[in-house]
Amino acid sequence: MSVPYNTLKLVHLGIDTQKEHVVFIRKDCYICKSEGFEALNRVLITVKGKSLIATLYIITDGILKPGKAGISESAWYNLNAKDDDEISFSHVQPVISMRSIRAKMYGKKLNYEAFQNIIDDIVKGQYSNIEIAAFITACGGDNLSIHEIIGLTKAMVNSGKKLSWRKKIVVDKHCVGGLPGNRTTPIVVAIIAEFGLTIPKTSSRAITSPAGTADTLETMTEVNLSIKEIQKVVEKQNGCFVWGGSIKLSPADDILIRVERALDVDGEGQMIASVLSKKSAAGSTHVVIDIPIGKTAKVRTEEDAEKLKYYFNVVGKAIGIEVKVLFTDGSQPIGRGIGPSLEAMDVLSVLRNEKNAPQDLRNKALYLAANIIDLVHSKPHENGLDIAEKILSSGQAYEKFMAICKAQGGFKEPEYAIYKMEIHAEKSGIVIEIDNRKLAKIAKLAGAPHDRKAGVFLQTPLNTKVNKGDLLFCIYAETEGELKYAIEYMKSEPDIILIESVS
Repeated sequence: MSVPYNTLKLVHLGIDTQKEHVVFIRKDCYICKSEGFEALNRVLITVKGKSLIATLYIITDGILKPGKAGISESAWYNLNAKDDDEISFSHVQPVISMRSIRAKMYGKKLNYEAFQNIIDDIVKGQYSNIEIAAFITACGGDNLSIHEIIGLTKAMVNSGKKLSWRKKIVVDKHCVGGLPGNRTTPIVVAIIAEFGLTIPKTSSRAITSPAGTADTLETMTEVNLSIKEIQKVVEKQNGCFVWGGSIKLSPADDILIRVERALDVDGEGQMIASVLSKKSAAGSTHVVIDIPIGKTAKVRTEEDAEKLKYYFNVVGKAIGIEVKVLFTDGSQPIGRGIGPSLEAMDVLSVLRNEKNAPQDLRNKALYLAANIIDLVHSKPHENGLDIAEKILSSGQAYEKFMAICKAQGGFKEPEYAIYKMEIHAEKSGIVIEIDNRKLAKIAKLAGAPHDRKAGVFLQTPLNTKVNKGDLLFCIYAETEGELKYAIEYMKSEPDIILIESVS
């Protein structure tokens, strides 16, 4: 039996490239020579009748024997591959939608059809990370008009599955981010679900921050639920806490987020499309958007916030969602924990009505919950804030939170990382400024969000009076190397917490 000319035998290399499909072949391989393949070419690979597009990496040492090829873990899983399976290679036809991206690079406006073609190709795996990065860059900054944002949002909604509910009103909330801590979602969902509204909360993982809502909740419960599991939880408890990427709602969003995280960018047009496409796909009808404003927050001026508010309202209306935008204080972290487990501890202390619970987190969660209630509640004589306060203070919100966790697979207490460094004040005075971005970077260098227990625990919010030697914050890490890395960065950046001497 003759072997096809373009076929090699697979060997399991165990190389993790995240979601990027990669294929590895030897430089002296006859396929490489005859097909003219070069490193980083996009090639179509087929195993047992299943095909996908992968990026080609050329091996020059002895990691692969002659006649052998390897593929990344994501490709291995998607192709259900086994050692010694035959893998065949062929050239990939040019991706036509890339023409639109090149046009966008030169300032051309794209219509809905162009965005739909791009998003469809991204979801199908036709784009490499480099090509996705080109799309993100072309649409970054202020490069998308309002009509383009609407087109992109609709394309992202139509690229995946959609949830539907037997309720006329389905609520949700979202924060645009850029503020460490600020983990109001679990508290808000518990209050709103206990009140009786439907709130199927799908959340993202961190993009450029030390923790996303899904990262934080994953330290306490299961967040990777199927659509059927979500429907079962919401039917029983009115709400859920789920990672949106697990159910392929607006699946292009999770692909874009992965590359945005590597680039450390989060463009405003794509951010709006990301948020509202997920809300639409989740079946939401009413959404409250939280925009923190601060010198070192993502949104730094009220003028920028007003622009985002306009975009959110117009795009929301175009896709059938009533949006209410709130401006909040972004001058400092909300809560004390920065990092998944540390933020989870803050959430639990508020839900449990503990005496030392961070009051700023408590108050903000109540404010957001109240606005959701007031947005849809049919009894104007009942104040949303009073309703939310009663549900939280009575312990009903905590009971609902635990019930949702149990319905999703159980509850576990978040834990501290094993390595810790205390940072103390070098002089006495009053805390007058906190650099959100630098404090968040310390948490990321310490390992967050990938190391769930890593991060920063802030002891001194704004206007705290401190004496020389008082504890300012603690850094937690899972390894000594990451702790050292975070400390070295901290030492290189003065005035992360600015203290003004008092005479």
